[in-house]
Amino acid sequence: MVEADDTLSADGAMAHIKSGKSLLWTGDFHNARQLMTALARRQERASNKRRRGASPRPSAQAILSTNASEAPDHSAARAFQTHRAAQARRAGLLSKVLVFCDADRTIPLRRAPDARVALNEAWGEPDGQPSIVPLSELQGMVGAHEWRVKGVEIGFLKARIHPHYGVFSPLRGEYIDLISTAPIPEAGQALAFDIGTGSGVVSAVLVSRGVARVIATDIEPRAVACAQDNLTRLGLASQVEVQCADLFPAGEAGLIVCNPPWLPAPANTPIEHAVYDPDSAMLKGFLAGLRQHLAPQGEGWLVLSDLAEHLGLRTRAQLLGWIEEAGLRVLGKLDTQPTHTKAANRADPLFEARSQEVTSLWRLAADES
Repeated sequence: MVEADDTLSADGAMAHIKSGKSLLWTGDFHNARQLMTALARRQERASNKRRRGASPRPSAQAILSTNASEAPDHSAARAFQTHRAAQARRAGLLSKVLVFCDADRTIPLRRAPDARVALNEAWGEPDGQPSIVPLSELQGMVGAHEWRVKGVEIGFLKARIHPHYGVFSPLRGEYIDLISTAPIPEAGQALAFDIGTGSGVVSAVLVSRGVARVIATDIEPRAVACAQDNLTRLGLASQVEVQCADLFPAGEAGLIVCNPPWLPAPANTPIEHAVYDPDSAMLKGFLAGLRQHLAPQGEGWLVLSDLAEHLGLRTRAQLLGWIEEAGLRVLGKLDTQPTHTKAANRADPLFEARSQEVTSLWRLAADES
């Protein structure tokens, strides 16, 4: 680790990092942010150069017209792997710029923000020790604090959900739309389970639709605290019990809802665990345990995007196979198109897959045949 200040150029910073050093920033805080931007641009140029040197990807029409007897095309999976590798290199590069925090979590740099509340929310109460943190992580904690204060407007609830640091933010509204319109089975009106509750938004929607009681679970203590906070804000805490548990609580319910991470790939950063589910572990676990916890005539709702299928990471046949192996049958499926900006951004490296994405609510029941 070497000290760095406003006199260090981006090229000089890159040279230090390439030689294996981290930079402890002692200069102006805003200049450190500008340095990070310059480093990110250099990394992006290098990634674009690698992409141009790779084999060209066939068009969507070429993929669709491929003879079924030919070997399957893996270009989408390669494009995704290239994209994720670039993201990992970027995260690794930017993590090398560090800032010092005093014992009370003040940042002793010129023009530094007061990030004490954001750090306390992410790390817990101060332990009386100074610390060093990557500037990229600090910015993430400050951004998370701003989202927590502002909240995310949920149209169906006519209220805001306030995500905590490290908890998935319900910015993509299509899955909320599906859960707010799917027909609730009679067996699920008394009790529902919300598996992997995160911010608690699904539980809030279910109660708002008339479900008398919900048990919400999450394996992450951060998410349990976040869900409890949001449900209390909404005046729903008496109807929703939030538990720290791996998937299912004890007992049975007439409706069990799960919106697992959609992409079966490793996470590059801790916050990405809400999006990436290595080897589809949570998805498989939900399907495997669903029948055991369904009350008679009950339904399980699996909310899942098919983006993984378009990226060559999972096939529809695999998903249907896991459903069948779990002793389940498909009662129906509600579909919706994505509304996020990336789906229409042709500059996005994964545009072709994103533009075909469909988010579905699969209505599942125990197979009694």
